[in-house]
Amino acid sequence: MASRDRGSSAGFDRHITIFSPEGRLYQVEYAFKAVNQSGLTSLGVRGQDSAVVVSQKKIPDKLLDPSTVTNLFRLTDNIGCVMAGMTADSRSQVQRARYEAANWKYKYGYEIPIDMLCKRMSDISQVYTQNAEMRPLGCGMILISFDDENGPQLYKTDPSGYYCGYRACSAGVKQTEANNFLEKRLKKNPIDTEDDAIQTAIAALSSVVSADFKPSDLDIGIVRNDGKGFRILNENEIDNHLTALAEKD
Repeated sequence: MASRDRGSSAGFDRHITIFSPEGRLYQVEYAFKAVNQSGLTSLGVRGQDSAVVVSQKKIPDKLLDPSTVTNLFRLTDNIGCVMAGMTADSRSQVQRARYEAANWKYKYGYEIPIDMLCKRMSDISQVYTQNAEMRPLGCGMILISFDDENGPQLYKTDPSGYYCGYRACSAGVKQTEANNFLEKRLKKNPIDTEDDAIQTAIAALSSVVSADFKPSDLDIGIVRNDGKGFRILNENEIDNHLTALAEKD
């Protein structure tokens, strides 16, 4: 009787493969909520000649070694990603993405394009929403890469298996606010330089979490047209951008 009192959602969140009478999959919706559990926000911005991913960095425990805590991961020499959501699920997805990228290179003899890698990861996530023995991963993935034909690329995939290319996007607890900030910023004028892309991303993050950052509070990854692939900025470089941003204001 108690379960019947819970309204129309009763019983339909027990099985991931079962639709509710309204046509919703509750477990998939809960997976989106799990992405916000970490309390962090990550975002990606694409410029004319570069693409950037930025994430907050919080050390949950004073005894941890800060150099081992990160949301940024290199998937191939040229593709990097930032993860939002549950750390363990994120690492599992990163491991799978690396395997898929290596498998592609072994099979076809060239690096996997970012859109194919994002599509593959989305296909895998979508299968998790279909099979009763699996649960969706509680994480979102934002990927960046520099493509020889198409220039800088920015893609995002979510727990439901949806993916898309973006000019700018975000994931995590303040996703809506960050997207609004980026929309307004991109409406004014396009992002041209690499510095502009990095500083736009930092400004967006700073605005939505209402905090001033120290270099140790941020993880920043970048790809640009220099043949060096995906690179993670060190604290000195981040400090230079924070100083430049403060001087702008």
